[in-house]
Amino acid sequence: MTRPTSSAPSQRMLRVGEQVRSAITQVLQRGEVRDDLIERTVISISEVRMSPDLKIATAFVTPLGVADHGSVIDALNRHAKYIRGRLGPQLRQMKYMPEVRFRDDTSFDNYKKIDALLRSPEVSRDLEDDNEQDQ
Repeated sequence: MTRPTSSAPSQRMLRVGEQVRSAITQVLQRGEVRDDLIERTVISISEVRMSPDLKIATAFVTPLGVADHGSVIDALNRHAKYIRGRLGPQLRQMKYMPEVRFRDDTSFDNYKKIDALLRSPEVSRDLEDDNEQDQ
């Protein structure tokens, strides 16, 4: 009997992703990465998605207060092997240390666009009409 395939991450992938996120955050907070750009930038790691075999960790990061996210993402990817090595003590229960990849988290931009749409006069007018019909 075969298992049904789904695109949703398994509980194990979610749990390990959260452990990797926490470990990367600690490495960055302690200032272990010697790069001027990374040291002077506040970096928020919103999510880490693990591959099904747990060998690749994709970290979605948002550099706060920086207009050019690409340069920070590039700097993190240049130091990815070093960061991977620093994760060892916190992830020692894992059979394989995952390869870390950094990607720009665009979800906040998407949330901002949705918020702007909901606050637009056209949508507000439609919502007011719905409230009047309910009464």
